[in-house]
Amino acid sequence: MNKKEFLEELRNGLSGLPQEDIEERISFYDEIIDDHIEEGMPEEEAVNSIGTVDSVVSQILTETPLTKIVKERVKPNRRLRTWEIVLLVLGAPLWLSLLIAMGAIIFAGYVVIWSGAIVLWSVEASLIGCVFGGLFSTLAFVIRGDGFVGLAMLGIAIFATGASIFMYYGCISATKCIVALTKKIALGIKSLFVGKETA
Repeated sequence: MNKKEFLEELRNGLSGLPQEDIEERISFYDEIIDDHIEEGMPEEEAVNSIGTVDSVVSQILTETPLTKIVKERVKPNRRLRTWEIVLLVLGAPLWLSLLIAMGAIIFAGYVVIWSGAIVLWSVEASLIGCVFGGLFSTLAFVIRGDGFVGLAMLGIAIFATGASIFMYYGCISATKCIVALTKKIALGIKSLFVGKETA
């Protein structure tokens, strides 16, 4: 793929973004390709070093706020006529309630996804609490002269220590997965607004 084809495909892939953002990105990648060519790289190799158009579009969408994309897509291309404004105002109870419901569903989805991480970290905190509680109980029972129960409490504290260490790494992995899933969902929502448009 040569530079011209790459930049045309990139422009099509970014069609839902504001025009000034598209031009900024196109000139940025144009300069990068020109710099590689000036360093002695063949044009196709310079284009391939950037990556695929889809990966570049995904990266740009990840960096672009969703509000900016939505604002650009819902911006009218012309002035609204009087009867269109009247219909928008009269239909506001319907479309506004649907918009709020859609936002609530998306928010609920995020809450459900993140509640898994919250539960795991709560269990981790409980295990750490068991460690300190077990050590305190061990000390209390030994002072009272109840060495057998104190030994049992020490065993519970040691078990909770081991379990909390394993649980910590599980919580880290689960949180990373949830963050990655959240980013993919956000990218998917952004992709609904930005896509290839035929001329």
